[in-house]
Amino acid sequence: MRKVDVGIVGVTGYTGQELLRLLLGHPGVRVTFLAAGGKSDPAKVLRHFGRLPVPVGSFDEDACVRACDAVFLCLPHEASMEAVPGLLKRGVKVLDMSAAFRLKDPALYESAYKFTHAFPALLAKAVYGLPEVYGAKLRGARLIAVPGCYPTSALLALAPLLEKGWVRGRVIVDTKSGVTGAGHDSKPELMYCEVNENFRAYGVFNHRHHPEIAQEMSALARKPVDLVFTPHYLPMNRGILSTVYAIMDKARPREAVLKAFAARYARTPFVRVLDDGLPDTKGVRGTNYCDIGLAVRGRDVIVISAIDNLGKGAAGEAVQSFNLQQGFPETTGLVGAAGAP
Repeated sequence: MRKVDVGIVGVTGYTGQELLRLLLGHPGVRVTFLAAGGKSDPAKVLRHFGRLPVPVGSFDEDACVRACDAVFLCLPHEASMEAVPGLLKRGVKVLDMSAAFRLKDPALYESAYKFTHAFPALLAKAVYGLPEVYGAKLRGARLIAVPGCYPTSALLALAPLLEKGWVRGRVIVDTKSGVTGAGHDSKPELMYCEVNENFRAYGVFNHRHHPEIAQEMSALARKPVDLVFTPHYLPMNRGILSTVYAIMDKARPREAVLKAFAARYARTPFVRVLDDGLPDTKGVRGTNYCDIGLAVRGRDVIVISAIDNLGKGAAGEAVQSFNLQQGFPETTGLVGAAGAP
């Protein structure tokens, strides 16, 4: 297998560390550039990796371009926005883990992320990195906007129904996430005593992933989707469970809805539709899988999806998109024992 020279910028964050773990075991990757993000000491944060293939430094565009064919950016949104144009201009393919290029309407950045997008022309060129929907467009893509973890779980849960036009009226997405989804920076609300033995909602009616989910759901449905999205923190490290409520255009038996899901995801290696039972976060921990289960009562349908927010919700999905971008088999570097319990 040919080797691609790859860099990670922001390797000290949770997503950056998960990317490093996956890429070090990827047979088609040479890790040739590593840059720290935030204020963390790389020697302490990354000590469990042992000896790294290259030293961890600060981000320097010239050094990155010399070392890399492709780079994963695990930076804050505005920092990614500023870094991407120069890398693209100099021939490096970019997989951006931030939200800087996920939204197509530049005005949404002011309301959702509180900054003005400086490169709106690139928004139309970025490919949304959800392989189960945009797989063909990811092949050879120069700029991939890797989705957020909440959007991934919600979109995979509802895509078959939206694409078939079976959904009528409002969609409610109720999602619970492990606290690594909030990032590596210390925040008062993420301190141990605030998270442990606690469970709470946040970002009600104003979470910044709402526009992203609504944008992609509307694209799947080919019409605007009325969405209510409420995220919650669970007192665990990693994992996302989304419960999605929708009303269908007519009553259908569960078997018919299940058959539609199974057919939709039959050729996708990382979505598992459960014939019996419902998914849980432990079943996908440390993997790139999305498990989906559903219940039907007349026109009412409840779809439940489970992913690892650092796997299929971030680093795993980025590597899956990288594989398609580079022409590798989609599962390369992503299949293996996750460990239990």
